[in-house]
Amino acid sequence: MEITEIRVTLRDEERLKGFANVTFDNAFVIRGMKIIQGNDGYFVSMPSRKRPDGTYQDIAHPVNKEMREHIEQKVLEAYEAMVKAQV
Repeated sequence: MEITEIRVTLRDEERLKGFANVTFDNAFVIRGMKIIQGNDGYFVSMPSRKRPDGTYQDIAHPVNKEMREHIEQKVLEAYEAMVKAQV
């Protein structure tokens, strides 16, 4: 499975720095990934919904560590490129 497109929309909030939509193999898209500035740097949060008990559950997410790291790396690279293009 290959990432064929990443679209980033920037935000200027305290922790929320942007949203990303990621397309795989020009055939499947995941919308609503959040780019968050955490205490130890940036990370990508998968789209989620709030459950009745107040917790959140991912709607779509990678099933292994390698794929999560790959998606996060590519999304953060696209985010950095977008930030540099804004300057």
